[in-house]
Amino acid sequence: MDAHQLHRAQWRTSTHSGQNGSCIQVAANLPGIVAVRDSKNPDGPKLVVTPDAWGKFTARVKAQP
Repeated sequence: MDAHQLHRAQWRTSTHSGQNGSCIQVAANLPGIVAVRDSKNPDGPKLVVTPDAWGKFTARVKAQP
């Protein structure tokens, strides 16, 4: 995926994030991908994964004690 394809990304921050600005933002509105970025550096690098991989990752995080 080229960076210019992320121009349609609708970034959101988790409601579980604190107000200190140290969080990630996720864009799940793009066909076939989930994009992740650092909220402190929105113009920096983005991580792009499949929706299946993102679902598995978040399920593992939620399962942690």
